[in-house]
Amino acid sequence: MGEDEQIRAAAFEHVRRLGETITSNDIRAGFMFNGVRIPLVNPQRGIFKPRQMQHLLSIRTVFPKPGARVWYDDQKQVHRQIFEGEESVDYAFMGDNPDAAENRWLREAMEMRKPLIYFLGVSPGNYQAIMPTYVAGWDAMSLKAQVTFGLPNETKLEIPASALERRYALREIKQRLHQASFREAVISAYNGRCALSGFPEPLLLDAAHIISDKDENFGQPVVPNGLPLSKIHHAAFDSHLIGIDPDFKIHVSKRLLDLNDGPMLEALKQLHHRSIHLPGRMKDYPDRSRLERRFQEFRQGM
Repeated sequence: MGEDEQIRAAAFEHVRRLGETITSNDIRAGFMFNGVRIPLVNPQRGIFKPRQMQHLLSIRTVFPKPGARVWYDDQKQVHRQIFEGEESVDYAFMGDNPDAAENRWLREAMEMRKPLIYFLGVSPGNYQAIMPTYVAGWDAMSLKAQVTFGLPNETKLEIPASALERRYALREIKQRLHQASFREAVISAYNGRCALSGFPEPLLLDAAHIISDKDENFGQPVVPNGLPLSKIHHAAFDSHLIGIDPDFKIHVSKRLLDLNDGPMLEALKQLHHRSIHLPGRMKDYPDRSRLERRFQEFRQGM
């Protein structure tokens, strides 16, 4: 394995260790290889090859910063081509010169079948790392490349040979993107706090569906179908040990209320008949009809 491949393998391993959601600071920090810091991206450009490497390492799509509107109002527009794609998605060249260095790197990555890291923005300053990603097409006329994906965490880094494999890989990417975007939007709507306890650490919060995403009619990954919950509250909610009625009042199951087993349980019991913390905008409030359906399931399990 040449040095270029060694650096690429080290970059993939480092990014895997960073977890599901990666911050701008994580990316800017780069990684160490043989005592030398290797950058993962160019902060000013989306197509990047470190000077230590012969071939392209990463591409990046930045999520728009907040403006007059809340960023997750435009979420579907940003990721539309991922969700509408079947086998591959377009990636725009840098500028309008196909022979610019960055655009040549894309073409060379296609010709050499090099696996890349695609840092895809899911909220301002946060990314999902999609890897391996491959450049499958390069068009000087449209000023676009086409990228396709391998299966996440696969050890054999080869571009998918068949349309079936490419479609399956893209379906997996869509599912991950749905989950990541939903989580970021829900937690942002509630200002990074648990809807039940007010716990203020976003890294320890989940975005719980009110109605499961398996339900095609009501399980969409939209903010009114979500609640930011700490791990313990999420588990209790999913187990129907805690319910929330359509008036946003919390109900603790009799099973928990009858137990007496330490401070963690007492903290859960004290939520009984309190109201949840609501987001800042009424349009982000939990949907009352969904809460009603979910509360009926809670009552049946009491």
